[in-house]
Parts: sequence; C-alpha cells; structure tokens
Amino acid sequence: MVIVSKAVLVAAVLAAGLLAGLFYAYTVSVMPGLAHADDHTFVTAMRRINDAILNGWFMLSFLGAPLLAIAAVVLHFTSGARGGLPWLVAGAALLMATVVVTGAANVPMNNALAADTVDFAALRAQFEQPWVRWNLVRTVLSAAGFGCLVGAVVTRGT
Repeated sequence: MVIVSKAVLVAAVLAAGLLAGLFYAYTVSVMPGLAHADDHTFVTAMRRINDAILNGWFMLSFLGAPLLAIAAVVLHFTSGARGGLPWLVAGAALLMATVVVTGAANVPMNNALAADTVDFAALRAQFEQPWVRWNLVRTVLSAAGFGCLVGAVVTRGT
C-alpha cells in the first residue's frame, strides 16, 4: 500500500505542476501577448483557444490534480505514513479551489465570449480584464497547491 500511496502522490504532484504551469503561461505570456492584438484577433484567438483546450490531456491535469491529491490524502491514512498530512490536505484544498474558481469565473466568461456578435470591442471589454484577474487567482492557487504537494513529498517519510 505504501508504494501505491507514493505513486498517487507523485502523480498528483506531476498533474498539479502541469496545471500550475499552464495557468502561469497564460499569466505571463499568452494574455500579455494578446493584449497587443486588435479586438477581432483577441476574441477570435480566445475562442479558438477555448475550443482547443477542452481535450483529454487538459482534463487529465485539471481534474486529475485535485482528485489525485484527495486520493493521496485518503491513502495517507492507510499507508502508515506519519508526515506530510497538513501539506496534503492544503494541497488538495488549493487544487479544489482552482477547479471552483475556473468553474465559477473563467468558464462562464469563456461561454459569454462564444456569443455570436459583431461587436468585438464590447465583447473584449467585458471579458479581458476580469478573465485575466481570475486567471491570476487560479495561477496562484494551483501553484500553491503544487508547492504544498511538494511539501508533502519532502515531509512524508516512509
């Protein structure tokens, strides 16, 4: 059981790192780059990105990170490990918060951006700044969740 527990924790760390890295890339490069685009290009690019990101690889990290972290918490109790539990719980909670923020803030904005309109300037004005702010929130949450899971690895023991 110890091997399974460790493997699940390592998988959670990997998924959380991938997720945090994706959101970080949007924060430091994708959105600043698109900020210099005209309204039509911005809206069209974001629509295409929103369509493309809905794939199994993204879902594997997006849903996998919190679910694996929760599984790691459960397995922690049955493996006999003594250290790392606070880090595991914090990591799982932060990664779940990432999913909540995405579902409550970013996804509704993405759906609104898909509206059939010719007023790209108005659509962008409603979307860009709130989306960027909420993306920063989920970047911080997912990076902190990743850090907590790394903390769990370091302090877990055998």
